Amino acid sequence: MNNTEEHFLGIDVGGTHLKIGLVNKQGKIVAFDKEDTTPYRDDPRGFNPCFVEIVGKYLDKYPEVKKIGIGLPGLISKDRTTTLEIPAIPALNGFKLKQNLLDRYPNKKFFLENDAAAAALGEFRYGTGNPPNNFLFITMGTGIGSACILDGHVFQGCRGNAMEMGHMLSRGNEGLERIIGRDGILRIMDRMIRAYPDLAGELIGQELGTHLLVDTAKKGNQVSLMVFEEVARVLGEAIVSTIRILDVTNVYFGGGISAGLEFMMPALDKTVRQFLTKYYVDDLKLMKATLENNAGTLGAAALCFLEE
Repeated sequence: MNNTEEHFLGIDVGGTHLKIGLVNKQGKIVAFDKEDTTPYRDDPRGFNPCFVEIVGKYLDKYPEVKKIGIGLPGLISKDRTTTLEIPAIPALNGFKLKQNLLDRYPNKKFFLENDAAAAALGEFRYGTGNPPNNFLFITMGTGIGSACILDGHVFQGCRGNAMEMGHMLSRGNEGLERIIGRDGILRIMDRMIRAYPDLAGELIGQELGTHLLVDTAKKGNQVSLMVFEEVARVLGEAIVSTIRILDVTNVYFGGGISAGLEFMMPALDKTVRQFLTKYYVDDLKLMKATLENNAGTLGAAALCFLEE
C-alpha cells in the first residue's frame, strides 16, 4: 500500500456486524475487515463504549487515516452528531456518537450519516456510468432504505431524516418495509407456494430465503417469478408517489434483493408508467446501482468528502 496516498475509513454499521473498509480516493477498497458486534450487547461496559473502542482498533491498525465515515441504520440528528433512533441497536438511541469519538480520538474527523443516504453518496461519487446530480436511491434488503441526492447532496428534509420510504403506508395501511422487506417477501413467497403448488417445483419443502428466490427465478421457476412481479408492483406504486413529490427522473436500486431486479423490472416499469403522466416518464430511468456488496462501505467512505 502506498502510504503517501490519502485513505479513508468507511464503517458500515449493521445490526450484528460492522463492515470496515480502508478506501482510497478512487473508491478502491484496499483492505476490508468485519467485526461481530453481538458480544457488545452483553458487555458490562455497555454497547456504546465498546463501539467507540472498536473504532479505535482500526485507527490503530491504519494510523495514516484522518477521516472516518460511519453509515448508521436509522435516524440521526440534523447536525449529524447524535444517533436518535437505531432500531437494530437500541443502545445507540440518543447517543452523542460523534462527540464520544472526538473525545477519544481528538485528532481525527468523523462523519455520520444514515446508511441508505451514505450508500447513495457512494453511488454518486464512486458509481460507474457517470451518475447524475439528482436521483432517488432505494436499497432493498432486510428492510427498505431510501435517499435522494439533490444537486449532489443528500436531501435531509426539515429535521434531517427525510426519505424514509420503507415506512410509507402502502397496501392495507401497512408500512412498505413490512410488505416487501426481506420478511415480507418471504411471506409472499410462502403464500405463492401454497397457492400454486403445481408451479412451485423445487421450492417445495425448501427453507425459504432470498438467495433461493433469486436462484430459482434465474432457472425460470414460475412461483419465484410471480413473487418478484408482486414485489415490483408494490414497490412501483411507492415509487410513483415518491416521484410525484421529488420530481426525479433517475432511480437507482441497491441492496441484496436488487440481485433479482431483472425479474422485477418489467412489472416495475409498467406500474410506474401506468400511474405517471408523460411529463414524468419521458426521461425516466430505472437502473441497478453499481457498487453492489460494497455500497455500504464505499458509501461510508464517501462521507469523508463532505467538507469539499
